Amino acid sequence: MATPHIWHKLHLHGAKIGRVALLTLVTCGLSFGAQAQKKSRASKGSKGQVKSITVDNLPGYDDKWFHPGMYIAPSFSRYKLEQSSTYTQARNVSANSIISPGLSVGFIADVRLADNFNLRFTPGASFVTRRVEFKPFGYSPADSILTQEIGGTQIDFPLLLKFKSDRRRNSRMYVIGGIKSSVGVGNRRKDPARNLLRASSGDFAIEYGVGMDLFYPLFKFGPELRFSHGLSNQLQPGKDVYSRSLQSLKSNTVTLYLNIE
Repeated sequence: MATPHIWHKLHLHGAKIGRVALLTLVTCGLSFGAQAQKKSRASKGSKGQVKSITVDNLPGYDDKWFHPGMYIAPSFSRYKLEQSSTYTQARNVSANSIISPGLSVGFIADVRLADNFNLRFTPGASFVTRRVEFKPFGYSPADSILTQEIGGTQIDFPLLLKFKSDRRRNSRMYVIGGIKSSVGVGNRRKDPARNLLRASSGDFAIEYGVGMDLFYPLFKFGPELRFSHGLSNQLQPGKDVYSRSLQSLKSNTVTLYLNIE
């Protein structure tokens, strides 16, 4: 890779670290949710009296063909980048992608296709900033590090197929996958020196993830961990040294969706 220093290696493996951290967080959350569901089982005291009774929340929920909802989703994103032949030949600038936080909000349109399959359309708006760190070859003074930012607001149009397990009391697991197209509607370019690197406004990605439906008396809550991998090269050609040192920028995002339906 371009940079052998240990802090740059953290950038290389940052996506894996983010995935493991988010997966651990969701797993713990789901475990606590499952335990909370178990507490509603019927139990009897020493004299035979009933202490608690299991209640199935929203008993006719799955019989309906359509469910609306909304979501809020914190995310971590970065670019998967490739160096150009200019870097290979001249070796004058190295580049490393930096993981950056973001946030998405949107709506859910869920259509029942079969007992265990649903089609989901979840349009929303994402506020993201992706960063690429550049450094002259030789790694001489620390102030030679320059970071380029590509930030803005994009409208997302995910179309997903959801395969869910049979409901067990008030919870069930599911897996989800599909495609997502995105269109940028605004760019943040406050500092010309940090916004020389440009990316196209459109993107197309594949998405997949895992989640859990938790049924409550008035709504269904679904924490979901989803991974997104961009397929299109978003790099816009430029005459600056940053654009010339790259040949490809593809989006990579890990998102924790908090769905309410």
